[in-house]
Amino acid sequence: MQESAGASVGTRQVAGQEAQEAVEQKVFMQESDASNFLKKRGKRSPKSRDEVNAENRQKLRADELQREYYEEQRNEYENFVEEQNDEQEERSREAIEQWRQWHYDGLYPSYLYNRHHI
Repeated sequence: MQESAGASVGTRQVAGQEAQEAVEQKVFMQESDASNFLKKRGKRSPKSRDEVNAENRQKLRADELQREYYEEQRNEYENFVEEQNDEQEERSREAIEQWRQWHYDGLYPSYLYNRHHI
C-alpha cells in the first residue's frame, strides 16, 4: 500500500510540475523577445509615419475635447451672469416703480417737471 500511495502522489507531483512548466512557457518569454516586444525602436530612432499620425490624432482629439469643455463652461457662466443681471434689473425696476407710486402727486409727468417758476 505504501508503494502504491507513493506512486500516485509521485505521478501527481510530476503532472503538477509539467503543468506548471507549460504555464510558465505560456506566460514567460525569452529575454530578447521581451525586450523587442517592449521597445520596438530605439530612443533615438525616428518615429514611423503611423506613430506620428496616431500621436497627432490623439493630441487633436484632446485639444478638441478641452475646447468643448471650456466653451461649455463659458456658456454656463454667461447664462448665469445674464440671469443675475436680469434679476437685478427687475429688482431695480420694481424699486423705481414703488418710489414713483409713493411720490406720485396726480400730475403727469411728475411734479419735478411741472414746477412753475414764479
